[in-house]
Amino acid sequence: MKNKTKAIKEKKNYEDNPMRKIRIEKLSLSVGGIGENLEKGFKLLKFLTGRTPAKMKSKKRIPTLGVRPGLEIGAVVTIRENKEEFLKRLLNTFDNVLRKKQISENNFSFGIKEYIEIPGAEYQRDIGIMGFDVTVVFKRAGRRVGLRKVKRGKISKKQVITREEIIKFMEENFHTKFI
Repeated sequence: MKNKTKAIKEKKNYEDNPMRKIRIEKLSLSVGGIGENLEKGFKLLKFLTGRTPAKMKSKKRIPTLGVRPGLEIGAVVTIRENKEEFLKRLLNTFDNVLRKKQISENNFSFGIKEYIEIPGAEYQRDIGIMGFDVTVVFKRAGRRVGLRKVKRGKISKKQVITREEIIKFMEENFHTKFI
């Protein structure tokens, strides 16, 4: 009997631990394309976020798609400030409903087919109709230990944020439903 109550107390302390709290680290918006489509995607990301996106270059050769090493094939912008408000706007395009298969360890992703579906976004003639991908990355306190350059340490498996934890976090904070 004592072991059960001890296990329950440990589990409760485990959940109350501030080092175990889950936070959103960043939102990453990306668009793929070559030539004119890439320029439209670049303008789209700049229009939605107000930040200058970074262009991604190809490392491989794909002859059927006309891709060669060094060719610009995508644009990415990362949002670290006001990410909760922006994520709420993006989730409203799907009525806060996502699929469970869109979730992996430490993150989940979804695509938006047309940017005009986002509340508050108006049609831009020079961009046209275009979509983009969104990745939401989660973290716990202490993640930097494994990422920094000086005195880098190993991160235990307890730092990994599971699907169930992401679902619980999104349901509590953003009222998102998962199918």
